[in-house]
Formats: sequence, C-alpha cells, structure tokens
Amino acid sequence: MQSISQAEFAEIVGVSEARVSQLVAERVLMRGDTAHEWLMAYCERMRDIAAGRASMEAGGLDLVQERAALAREQRLGIAIKNATARGEYAPIAMLAEVLATASQAVSERFEQLPGMLRKVCPDLPDTVRDKLMSAIADARNEWVRATRQLVVTAVTEPDDEPEDAEVTAR
Repeated sequence: MQSISQAEFAEIVGVSEARVSQLVAERVLMRGDTAHEWLMAYCERMRDIAAGRASMEAGGLDLVQERAALAREQRLGIAIKNATARGEYAPIAMLAEVLATASQAVSERFEQLPGMLRKVCPDLPDTVRDKLMSAIADARNEWVRATRQLVVTAVTEPDDEPEDAEVTAR
C-alpha cells in the first residue's frame, strides 16, 4: 500500500490540511504510513480525546494528570486540616509572628531589670549590676541569633519529609 498525502487525508476525515500537518508534527500520524494506518492512528487519537485522556491542543492539558494533581492537592488540604485540628500543624508565618511577639515581651522585661535590681538589691555594687546586665544582654542576643537561624533554616532547608509535605512547624 502507498502512503497518503496530508491534503488527501484532510479531505477524507474532514479537517484542514494544517490540522493534519499538526498531527504529523505531534507524531500522532507518521510520515510514510498508509491511509489505513493514518486513519487508525487518527481514530485512536479521537477516542483518547473523547475519553479525556488527551487534549486537542499541542501541549494541552493531560486530563488524567490534572485530575491526579487535583486529587493530590485535595488530599494535602485535608491532611493539613486534620493536623491543625489535632494541634500538630501551624503555618511558619503564624509561628514567626508568635515568636516575634514573645521575643518582644521578653526583651521588654529584660530592659526593666536594672530598675528592679536597684529596688530589690539597693546595696548591689554598680559593677556587679553592670556585669549581670551584660551577661543577660549576651544571652538575649544569642537567643535572638539562634531563633533567627532556626527560622531561616526551617524555611529554606525543610527536613527530609515526603515531597508532598509543606514547610510547617510541628
């Protein structure tokens, strides 16, 4: 049997010659195949499109993959809702806000320490009070540095959780 031209095939199946050319470019139809082979390949393509397994567009949506992606996102959403209900999940942004608020409260309390020390221990020498405040300031600064590093690490380098896990604090 002989191969068929794109123009002849387009006339047989009732599509434009440009559409046949596109099907050849997409490798649905193979150059040099017979009219029967092209017709079989074209019908298979139409069945796939009708069944939702393929798209009419080159590079179009693959409905099977799109459905699987949607189901995955829905599963993740339900898993997050369940983890939230169990108190096992909180978004990083919310945790960062809570941590910032707590840090600010602690810092304000530290700033009140010199006045409280003067009231509670009026006989405490200034040098001792200064050394104590310096040690507290160093501890506070280290806490802030370590907390900042922890947040940066948690956001930029998530642990070895499955690929569908989101960056969260548990």
